Amino acid sequence: MIWSRHTALSSVSRHYRFLLRSCARESSLDIGERLHATIITTGIAGAPETFLHNALLQFYASCGCAWQARKVFDEIPHSHKDTVDWTTLMGCFVRHNVSDEALLIFVEMRRCGVKPDEVTLVCLFGGCARLGDVVVGAQGHGCMVKMGLGGVVKACNAVMDMYSKSGLMGEARRVFDEMKGQSVVSWTVILDGVIRSEGVRNGRVVFDEMPERNEVAWTIMIAGYLDSGLTQESFALVREMIFDLEMELNYVTLCSILTACSQSGDLMMGRWVHAYALKTKEKELNIMVGTALVDMYAKCGRIHIAFKFFKKMPQRNVVAWNAMLSGLAMHGLGRAALDIFPQMFKEAKPDDVTFTSVLSACSHSGLVDQGCFYFGNLESVYGITPKVEHYACMVDLLGRAGRLEEAEILVREMPIRPNEVVLGSLLGSCSIHGKLQLGEHLLQELVQLDPQNTEYHILLSNMYALAGKQNRANSLRQVLKKRGIKKVPGMSSIHVGGQVHQFSAGDKSHPRTREVYNMLDEMIRRLRLAGYAPNTALQIFAGCDSLEDDSVEQEEKEQALFSHSEKLAICFGLISTGPGVPLHIFKNLRICQDCHSAIKIVSKIYNREIVIRDRNRFHCFKEGSCSCCDYW
Repeated sequence: MIWSRHTALSSVSRHYRFLLRSCARESSLDIGERLHATIITTGIAGAPETFLHNALLQFYASCGCAWQARKVFDEIPHSHKDTVDWTTLMGCFVRHNVSDEALLIFVEMRRCGVKPDEVTLVCLFGGCARLGDVVVGAQGHGCMVKMGLGGVVKACNAVMDMYSKSGLMGEARRVFDEMKGQSVVSWTVILDGVIRSEGVRNGRVVFDEMPERNEVAWTIMIAGYLDSGLTQESFALVREMIFDLEMELNYVTLCSILTACSQSGDLMMGRWVHAYALKTKEKELNIMVGTALVDMYAKCGRIHIAFKFFKKMPQRNVVAWNAMLSGLAMHGLGRAALDIFPQMFKEAKPDDVTFTSVLSACSHSGLVDQGCFYFGNLESVYGITPKVEHYACMVDLLGRAGRLEEAEILVREMPIRPNEVVLGSLLGSCSIHGKLQLGEHLLQELVQLDPQNTEYHILLSNMYALAGKQNRANSLRQVLKKRGIKKVPGMSSIHVGGQVHQFSAGDKSHPRTREVYNMLDEMIRRLRLAGYAPNTALQIFAGCDSLEDDSVEQEEKEQALFSHSEKLAICFGLISTGPGVPLHIFKNLRICQDCHSAIKIVSKIYNREIVIRDRNRFHCFKEGSCSCCDYW
């Protein structure tokens, strides 16, 4: 039998497409890349009718290589691109957090006259949800209705998810009410949105109304209770789920609960999940659960347990290593992070997140030379293009060390536009080192990027106050008041007896308020005897919001300092736990200088280890000193 060239080409290309599909299913990037090289060298991809470029697009998208997929996509003639190809590329960018590029692809797709299908729209709404871009999302919703896809449940679910994650629960509910056949996923999307926007109490009402509940709905409700500090309610749901309904917590549910524990600092639930996973899983723990446990223990202040568990993990991928390095960085254990980093290369290839953790570890520990070394070799040695997160770490690293000129030069020479994190880090360093002129200039840039953020105004106002420019400090506060912008209140929480107890500055709403303030009076008395002097220099923005614009008396300033949220949480911990029991406090803002100085003395007076997780890092106070060595 004589084979024609066309028949032979068709047979060979079909074989290669089969191999590429196999590589895509197994995420075999190395083998797939070798196949790609063979296809190029043989020249068989030159004919569009082989559809090999389409297969390569699917392969790279499945392996998460978004930009390589884009390059292959651009090599496909328009006549041979269909809706599936466009959607595949969009979905790849959305999954890998490059949603802005996905939205541009959708615009390009419409411009080329390609008609989207329901899967395309699901990708679009997913990208809009991640970006919070409700404008493009609403336009996509209109497009969906015009195309007659308004009754497609999957598309409607994606629309609701987009609206709810953008804070428009009214729109999400309207879509839900207009649906003819709500699925359990539809109900779950609404449940998640209500908990996010309206609170866990309203979420429970939706949960109880659900005609059917899947594991995702139970997980969302449990995580919602944990995020709100309602540990007992979350345990009640877990008991009902396991014992009454005889449902088993799968790996996804376990990871979701552990993530909620990490965010809320709920060690009790985290330990229970750990015990449950060990008891119910006959074989070794899933690597996802193991990684979540490392992250949970680190973020709950038990970094030594996290490290011990990490060392015993039978398998460790890049995500597990990133969790451990990030945990060490948060605890100021930079040298420990750099000591184990070389071992990572034997088990996993570092990615951009890895180096963010490494540079953060250097920054929190003052390891300037080491940080500069890794940043300088990012691209040339490790093949990673520096991202804005890496620049933010370097600016913080140099700024903390007092090398502000170098930090400013780095910002001005960045190949990408600096964001508010980069400029905010530089402003923070200006505050530490008293660089008022540079701080004024940075504030103008930051206001353009994020006009609602009060932290930058507070930093500059404090700099004015320290420089003796009280009028300028007052003037800056008036600017905020005129705009109707309020300072984010400081909140501190402590877990005692399976419940979360939360305090704000000057808070008197707790059932044991009288005991807390009696303890506070005693603590302040003992602090003064130990040599503590309140640092009232920065009180223009600190303290209670009810203070008048006029200058407050020194005594009032001191009283405002004494009732900061972390001091109240510590007092509650002292009266609620036995002698010598460590106290773990979680604060939403950066700890202030006065509290930092006071708590060092408190740890010595009361012989307590006090661990505080603020917005930036952990502070472990013990025997009169802090783990940060005052480098924070």
